[in-house]
Amino acid sequence: MNYCRISFYRSECQFEGTPISYEDVTPNPEFLIKSIAEQGYSLESALADLIDNSISADAQRIEILIKTDREPFTLFLADDGNGMAEETLKACMHFPSNSPDEIRQKSDLGRFGLGMKTASFSQTRKFTVISRLKGTEKFSGRTWDLNVLKEDNKWRIVVNSEKEIENILYNYKVQSNEHYNTFDDYIPNVIVVWYGLYKFEEYLEEENRRKALNREITEVTTDHLSLVFHRFMEKKRKRLQIRVNNTLIKPFNPFPIDENDFRAVEFKQKKFGSDAIKLEGFVLPSRSIEETKESNQSIWATKHRSLQDMEGIYIYRANRIILFGGWNGLIKKASRLQLARLRVEIGNSVDHLLHLNVAKSQVIVPHELKDAFENYINDLTQEAIKEFYNRTTKTYPKQTEKSISPFIRRPSNKGILLEINDKFPIFKILNDELTISGKAQLKAFVKIINTQINQIRQTHEDRVFLSLENENNFSEEELLETIKSLKAHGIKSSIIKKEILPTLGYQINSYPDHILKALND
Repeated sequence: MNYCRISFYRSECQFEGTPISYEDVTPNPEFLIKSIAEQGYSLESALADLIDNSISADAQRIEILIKTDREPFTLFLADDGNGMAEETLKACMHFPSNSPDEIRQKSDLGRFGLGMKTASFSQTRKFTVISRLKGTEKFSGRTWDLNVLKEDNKWRIVVNSEKEIENILYNYKVQSNEHYNTFDDYIPNVIVVWYGLYKFEEYLEEENRRKALNREITEVTTDHLSLVFHRFMEKKRKRLQIRVNNTLIKPFNPFPIDENDFRAVEFKQKKFGSDAIKLEGFVLPSRSIEETKESNQSIWATKHRSLQDMEGIYIYRANRIILFGGWNGLIKKASRLQLARLRVEIGNSVDHLLHLNVAKSQVIVPHELKDAFENYINDLTQEAIKEFYNRTTKTYPKQTEKSISPFIRRPSNKGILLEINDKFPIFKILNDELTISGKAQLKAFVKIINTQINQIRQTHEDRVFLSLENENNFSEEELLETIKSLKAHGIKSSIIKKEILPTLGYQINSYPDHILKALND
């Protein structure tokens, strides 16, 4: 039998001298493009991929324009970056235009050399790029059209005529001037045009298309871009501006470090590959929960997202957020974790080690880093849980107001303790009506409740028993009276010692000998 064995370096057949035959496996261009376009892109992430190219070309002003009142929907994205000469444009329209293994500048937002093409084909079946080198007049243009590829199954791209380019420029200017907040003295050097948005036009009912696209543009896309590119829009020099139709996007920083009660957890840095990965956790103050509910313009969440939507990991690559929200499969999201955010800084030289996908929307934490991530996330979420449970309490500036709250907050080295307020009117009335024995039992019961509450909140730590008579301690007399009363009601000494005393919040070996002896009498 003529089995072939595959060596690491070459393929050879068992029969020496047998010639190797080949078959042409050039892929069908239509099928391949449709396949590689499905890389996890949404409309907003596809536009973000195009903006990456604009930023890499030193653009400072970007326009995204779309009219939703007629179909097929046409979208323009223009930038004032360095632009491209015709030969560069020709190379950039290839699949792919560069190797992912190339060493790139630290500021380069690219990865595979596929971004513009796959991002565009994920939303449209035909797109044009016209470009000129900054400072020159003449535009050149190229168009990828799936219908052209279907005609004869050849990899062909349309070279746009001067008349076609003039028509594109005219339509772009008309659409730009129909909107508010136009840029002054704006001179675009690259314009990308998407002809039709098939995910809206083909997959949605006619009456829903316009509404869905409007929402996607005015809510989802603006939210996404304000977050993903916030560092570029916050720069003091060469600040990026992005206009989406009438809206000039304002940056949203998910880490408002200027807020005094926005708390940082000690950062960790780990060498990985030729780069370093920095983990830095932050805990939002508990007040952010109510403030976000009360206003959709809070500093804690974007206009169309909740705190829980924004909980989790934020991975920055070359100052651009490539992943945000959720814990990337390391832990599950939960309401009590909504105050936790983890900022991760990576360089673009470790993309292959983190398995960054074409859409720059997915990162796989490698085995070598998983323990570091999980340990740090555990520390961060413990702090966030403590802060989350603190939201149920209030700090009153006056004693008269403080006395009407059923709970008080008391600081400790484990965090804020939540305790029953013995000045609360109902509690005070009840306590005043009790006998000495009854007061001791009530105090013991309150101590047990306080201990259990703070154990759940993970702020409790067993203390040494001290025989000091003050409002925060349990005296020996009160403890002896409680033990005596429990035994009188038939509770066994072993139950008191093993089940009740530990719940008072004291270290069991710190009780005085005569108290332990009383249990055995």
